Amino acid sequence: MAKKVTTSKRKKKEKSKVIPALSVLFVLLFVSFSYYAYQIVYTTNVDTKDQDTYVYIPTGATYEQAMDSVEASGVIIDPLSLRFMAKLMDYDKLVKPGRYKLESGWGNRQLVGVLRAGQQTPVKLTFTNVRLRSQLAEKLASEVEPSEAEIDALLSDPEYLETLDFDTTNVVSMFIPNTYEVYWTISAKELMERMKSEYDKFWTEERLEKAEKLNLTQQQVSTLASIVQAETIKNDEKPRVAGVYLNRLEKGMLLQADPTVVFAVGDFNIRRVLNVHLRHDSPYNTYRYKGLPPGPINVPNISSIDAVLNPESHDYIYFCAKEDFSGYHSFAVTVAEHQANARRYQKALNERKIMK
Repeated sequence: MAKKVTTSKRKKKEKSKVIPALSVLFVLLFVSFSYYAYQIVYTTNVDTKDQDTYVYIPTGATYEQAMDSVEASGVIIDPLSLRFMAKLMDYDKLVKPGRYKLESGWGNRQLVGVLRAGQQTPVKLTFTNVRLRSQLAEKLASEVEPSEAEIDALLSDPEYLETLDFDTTNVVSMFIPNTYEVYWTISAKELMERMKSEYDKFWTEERLEKAEKLNLTQQQVSTLASIVQAETIKNDEKPRVAGVYLNRLEKGMLLQADPTVVFAVGDFNIRRVLNVHLRHDSPYNTYRYKGLPPGPINVPNISSIDAVLNPESHDYIYFCAKEDFSGYHSFAVTVAEHQANARRYQKALNERKIMK
């Protein structure tokens, strides 16, 4: 009987030791799990190393494709914890396309929250130094999700352009060079409509009145502005150049603008327009056809458009490059004055070639 009592006491003693041990183990496990959970949710998991880092998630992307895009950015410290958090937050059911800027210091919860909510970082859309519709489509497609083919299809569609009051020869004038904020996921049609809206805003009542006084339509102003822009890079000289061409139009003279010939020929490597180029038959060749060409020969910027709307009043009919190679031009009223200016420039050019 004594033996049974002793055994029973021993078992109770052993049991009393096991319970605290299990409790300690449970606490340790709970603390460890809590710490890991805290790390998954709140600890920094994005390190861009002070570099602007963007993730692009295309329209229709799956969860796996989206996560692959995020991880491919190379700034995620622990991809496994990110995926764990993404699943917890049901991101696999809420993938949204877009362009997202990742910020250093973000934890998984913040990162997934931005992606899940579709909080895109806008694109700052700009387009300069564009001559052709195809170049415009290429430039726009490099900034937004729609492809070059999608954008070019709209730029080349006469029926669609008619709904915007443009045609295939003048549609580039609808794009006023500026900086616009758009979402990367904007559709091709939405982009066109946005640019038409910006165009309408640009053409204020004041600008419209100035165009009317010049007896020019908005598109004609843009066409002349594109010629002025091709002739000079000096903004302070543009109103004077615009005045020359307006004088020629008023007198019914040929514009004889070399840049229109280059555009007509289609060889933008031409440095000097020759007689063979002048004979090229095209409505854009202003040495052969009077008046303005059918449309702009580039996408004119705001300074060029405003130069046409605010031309310098003078009697100049001719101009040629200055002999000091400053980028400015010498202007003349008569042919004799113009020829004298041209001879000075040619002499300086020949001397420069000899010195080289």
